[in-house]
Amino acid sequence: MVAYKSKVVEQINLPSRERREQALEDAGYNVFNLAAEAVFIDLLTDSGTGAMSDAQWAALVRGDESYAGSRSFDDLEAAVEEVMGVSNVVPTHQGRGAENVLYGAVVSDGDVVLNNTHFDTTRAHVANQGAEPVDCPVASAHDPTADEPFKGNFSLEAARAVVDDVGAERVPLVVQTITNNSAAGQPVSVENTRDLAAFADEIDATFVIDACRFAENAAFVARREAEFADAEVADIALEQLGYADALVMSGKKDGLVNAGGFVATDDEALFERCKQRAILYEGFPTYGGMAGRDVAAMAVGLREAVEEAYLTDRLEQVRRLATMLEDAGVPIYTPAGGHAVYLDAGTTFSHLPPEAFPGQAMVCALYREGGVRGVELGSFAFPDTDRPELVRLAIPRRTYHTEHLEHVVETAAAVLEESESIPGLEIVSDSAVPELRHFTAELEPLSS
Repeated sequence: MVAYKSKVVEQINLPSRERREQALEDAGYNVFNLAAEAVFIDLLTDSGTGAMSDAQWAALVRGDESYAGSRSFDDLEAAVEEVMGVSNVVPTHQGRGAENVLYGAVVSDGDVVLNNTHFDTTRAHVANQGAEPVDCPVASAHDPTADEPFKGNFSLEAARAVVDDVGAERVPLVVQTITNNSAAGQPVSVENTRDLAAFADEIDATFVIDACRFAENAAFVARREAEFADAEVADIALEQLGYADALVMSGKKDGLVNAGGFVATDDEALFERCKQRAILYEGFPTYGGMAGRDVAAMAVGLREAVEEAYLTDRLEQVRRLATMLEDAGVPIYTPAGGHAVYLDAGTTFSHLPPEAFPGQAMVCALYREGGVRGVELGSFAFPDTDRPELVRLAIPRRTYHTEHLEHVVETAAAVLEESESIPGLEIVSDSAVPELRHFTAELEPLSS
């Protein structure tokens, strides 16, 4: 059942194939370089691209733009305590600002940071501090066909092996990302979070939850973890987040806003370090680089994010796209995650080796064929890592309808049909930061 009706609409247009081909060439075969007006269905990211509710728009108008002591910050602080169970909040302009604040306050040169799977900016922020990011996914995370309920879990076995190798003193931070974006948006069980918190305490490390999609994760827990079969999603979120020493949050996901993020912690010493660093990099502690209106809208969005009607609609739309793609014969990563469907480019483009970037070839083909923009999360985005060749189709929240999804499926099916004739790509202009090369690098098709 759809939980919304439209109050504002935006006209979109599908550019001609000739224009799409030219736009792709001009963009250096990197869809991050495409102008938004050249895109028909934009599934590049679900970060800050969704539609806000009428209650959020009302909060936007009422936002307090005071530099210091804003009542909008009071609203956000109250919402974070109510929904996430943490009382101290350091606002930032978005999630990567929060990563800079937190990891810059905790991580030093020579450290090792463990994560179930680092995402691109997380990996880059850890590396920027001179530390080594190490992924500890469960074995099934890299198997697109494994039918397991919590493929996003953190492998305690892998973490212990790292600590045994480098020593606990070099591991000041253990991070769990929920849901696990780099592992196809797969959820994490509360049991895994509980066990990981105990492990972090055992090695005297700060336990951080990257809570960008905490509400979607809690909805999966309610549906898949027997212990919580009768629990409310809001209560599940409170328990799972309650095991962390600190939270890092992009409000552009489960905050349901277009800008903003924060660090939250009940550790007073860590809070003070983060607050002082935020003043340097983000802004005064009661606005943190955001306009007061955006702070106010996020306070409303956090509460809306744990509503069952919203979450049912959200997860069902993603599942519906996954089912339609499977019915069309398009290989995908299963089961579907909470914010995106991940296409199995390695299977679809099996004639291309990883060094020819099959995922990026598929991204370009989707745009060329139907004006659909996705993002590669394989050998191009994550060089020198052992990850499957995936293309993420991230669905903006409360934005697209069934007709849009049908166009995506038709486009993907057409790409599948012609996949063997599509060449791979090579980089012709690289980035100075390897962890972030997929944002700006330019490519060209390989000659046959």
